[in-house]
Amino acid sequence: MINRKKIIAGNWKMNKTQAEARVVVGDIIREIGRFDSAEIVVCPPFTALSAVSELLGSVTNIRLGAQNMHEAASGAYTGEISAAMLRELYVRYVILGHSERRQYFHEDNATVNRKTKAALAAELRPIVCVGETLPERESDQWKTVLETQLVESLAGFGDKELADIILAYEPVWAIGTGKTASPAQAEEAHQWIRKVLATKFSAAASERIRIQYGGSVKAENAKELLSKPDIDGALVGGASLDARGFAGIIKNACLE
Repeated sequence: MINRKKIIAGNWKMNKTQAEARVVVGDIIREIGRFDSAEIVVCPPFTALSAVSELLGSVTNIRLGAQNMHEAASGAYTGEISAAMLRELYVRYVILGHSERRQYFHEDNATVNRKTKAALAAELRPIVCVGETLPERESDQWKTVLETQLVESLAGFGDKELADIILAYEPVWAIGTGKTASPAQAEEAHQWIRKVLATKFSAAASERIRIQYGGSVKAENAKELLSKPDIDGALVGGASLDARGFAGIIKNACLE
């Protein structure tokens, strides 16, 4: 079995000014010290990327990520950010196809596919998100939904490209709905994702790719969730805005 290193990414969403971001990242650096048992990524808003990049310049165990990007290299796309602009700020990772981008900005699988191709071409590592809604879960369509998202979002990729992609499973039905995805349900979805990848792409790609869990991960539940064999990390939302809580997730995720 391939040993997949855990990857914990904090998605700050539309939170934190530059000054606030400096404080949070400084606190995270102090909280985790030289901890390197997991790959750690922080994804502040675009306006704070430069400030955080400066802080991380001498830090070797925390990487910088962005929350989105446009697929075009440049052009008349008001309000958008290109891969080259991110690379200039030493961004290493970029979240694509997040459930909020799909829901509020109507991004579909084809859009995610184009963005993923552009990210890989710029040597950025995409964190590609997939996940089903509450109606899709309750009508037992979740497997079909995940399969469609995977096949269409990753269309045209082979083992070489998939080796540079991280997947994130977001149970949209369990985020802000009062419902909770159990560790067993999370593991079942991750197992299904690997099965789809093995069938539609290759067994090697399925075994190698890292799949994060993105459903309300906290320090209290990180150990149980990330002890599951097919869950390779976490895409953390609100809990990543608190340095101590985020550090707790990172450390708990790697306890044996």
